[in-house]
Amino acid sequence: MKRTAVNPWPWSLKFGFNQAEIIESPSRQLVCAGQTSVDAEGNPQHAGDMRAQMTLALDNLEAVLGAAEMDLTNVTRLDIYATDVDELMKNFDLIGARLGAVGAAPPQTVLGVSRLAIPPLMFEIAATAAD
Repeated sequence: MKRTAVNPWPWSLKFGFNQAEIIESPSRQLVCAGQTSVDAEGNPQHAGDMRAQMTLALDNLEAVLGAAEMDLTNVTRLDIYATDVDELMKNFDLIGARLGAVGAAPPQTVLGVSRLAIPPLMFEIAATAAD
């Protein structure tokens, strides 16, 4: 798979993402459900702690990718949902650290929502990946 960043403006690079990417010749595409702060039985974890919820949701995303024999370098798009965008942005370094460690900067969207499917959850991250 060949990826070519498309950035008509450089501001997004300061936040660790490309405006767009051209994806050429992928052999497989993985569409992930939103990953949240739940344990292996689906029980919500870390009520009221955005940073801990983000950490576990990212761990869960990496587990899903790993089960498909992929990793964060394969992510071609991220959709991020938060019940408190200000709190999300205070902790956004977690996402930057995970993606930056592997040199990934997939296009992403952040959306503030009034609630997620399970009320104690504050953060959800959905990904599309390819190889």
